[in-house]
Amino acid sequence: MKEKFHIEYVFDTVSRRSLWNHLTTPPGLSSWFAERVEIKDNTYRFQWNKEQQEAEVVLMKPEVRIRYRWLDEDDTVYFEFLIHTIELTGGIALEITDFAEPGEKQDAIELWDTQVEELKRTLGI
Repeated sequence: MKEKFHIEYVFDTVSRRSLWNHLTTPPGLSSWFAERVEIKDNTYRFQWNKEQQEAEVVLMKPEVRIRYRWLDEDDTVYFEFLIHTIELTGGIALEITDFAEPGEKQDAIELWDTQVEELKRTLGI
């Protein structure tokens, strides 16, 4: 059974709207998360090399949170992006919730680290 984990990244100099667009739109997501992203109705198709996976949006609060559920997983497995303001600095933080097999959690975190570095680069941070 997969276990849930949370990781948080700080984005000091980015606008909430710009970050949101990179988490929810095909051009934004394809700049850092997947090679190609298409939306049809409420279903996102993500493509990496020859692999593709589909996810549906199951929760959205604009410019705050979006939750995607993989269609090939059970209903309890999802990944979520949550944007919040850091009280002390006024900076923006991105919290990612995801699931991984017990022995693969560290690999999953390292993959997110790599992808978020790419996200920061595309945002000019």
